[in-house]
Amino acid sequence: MTKQRRYFGTDGIRGKVGDGAITPDFVLKLGWAVGRVLAKEKNSRVIIGKDTRISGYMFESALQAGLSAAGVDIYLLGPMPTPAVAYLTRTFHAQAGIVISASHNPYHDNGIKFFSAEGTKLPDSIEHEIEAMLDQPLKTVDSTRLGKAHRIADAPGRYIEFCKSTIPSGVDLDGLKIVVDCAHGATYHVAPDVFRELGADVVVMGAEPDGFNINQHCGSTEPRLLQQAVLENKADLGLALDGDGDRIIMVDHRGEIVDGDELLFIIARARQRNGDKSSNIVGTQMSNLGLEHALAKFNLLLHRAQVGDRYVMEKLKQVGGLIGGEASGHIICLDKTSTGDGIVAALQVLAEIRQTGDNLHALRSVVTKYPQQLINVKVSKMVDIAGNQDIASAVASVEKRLGDEGRVLLRPSGTEPVIRVMVEGRDATLTKKLAQELADIIQAVLDA
Repeated sequence: MTKQRRYFGTDGIRGKVGDGAITPDFVLKLGWAVGRVLAKEKNSRVIIGKDTRISGYMFESALQAGLSAAGVDIYLLGPMPTPAVAYLTRTFHAQAGIVISASHNPYHDNGIKFFSAEGTKLPDSIEHEIEAMLDQPLKTVDSTRLGKAHRIADAPGRYIEFCKSTIPSGVDLDGLKIVVDCAHGATYHVAPDVFRELGADVVVMGAEPDGFNINQHCGSTEPRLLQQAVLENKADLGLALDGDGDRIIMVDHRGEIVDGDELLFIIARARQRNGDKSSNIVGTQMSNLGLEHALAKFNLLLHRAQVGDRYVMEKLKQVGGLIGGEASGHIICLDKTSTGDGIVAALQVLAEIRQTGDNLHALRSVVTKYPQQLINVKVSKMVDIAGNQDIASAVASVEKRLGDEGRVLLRPSGTEPVIRVMVEGRDATLTKKLAQELADIIQAVLDA
């Protein structure tokens, strides 16, 4: 049986600042616990980066105090994208990397993410050790062993050069006009320079963070203004990152959104075209069936993981794949880096545009997205639907009517008392009808 986590979710620790969910005293204790568990060697070091939300200053100081109390040296990056922290943790041979960020959430949320020395998410066993250490009384090391703090002033430049190194030698972006939306987040001072230094004509938006505007009406979760900017500037395409830079959504020259499923397809085909022999691509349960069918035309096999980058990474390792991602734009290129990286993923797409001569619209058009209908069925308490014969029979009936041109997914929410009913099919009208019928049956069964 999997041990229950008390603090850690699938993406570190998160909470709303100010309501007791995540507080400075807890973060101080967390820093100490992490130091005790992850940095047991002499002269241990931990990297700390953050996004641009106002609470980052407070939590950075708290983590620093806790790590110092555990006898660990701290290397501060300031505002830096989450994947940059993963990269710099590896290059500085640190025992761990910590990111203070709530990713695509609004400014009043925050969270703590962790990376191992290899720049990957922490394994469950380490998270359990940290949780156990949080129950112990905080004991500061002798004053002669307290950790020291250092600031890495050239961190942005190091990461910019790394990102540029991930596209093929000889490929540049000369002649491309790109609108880059940094979501007023952690990429504001690195992403524009990456694309400029590769030769693109860059129009920048969402690069004036004030501590409160991160992800506000901008970025990968709200690309409406980016769509307008691409059309107004007659740009070749637009890029929308999220607050911590691990997601990417693109917009083609027609102002149409290109989501993570379509970007995943473009990158997978690029790898295949350049001689990659691996046919295993990883998506999630929510990846569109159109992606699966498009990949199959080129003998590429889509493996579905649970929703969440942690599970995509696990599945990649299981099947021996290198490319995986989610429709949200969190894309992992294991042949380039150790975690999801919005800038790196965008560069892989841009390299394919230059090498094929096709524009983004043409490359994405190979994928025909199927309509999806999602309905939340409210329940009074979380229930096990897997063993219910009435529900299983209803699902089987819908699947039979859809045939090979659709699918059904029932997924209990991990955060609220609802069952998410998703039906996907080629015919939008039929898909909507079947989703409602199935949701009604499930509601009736649960009410009974």
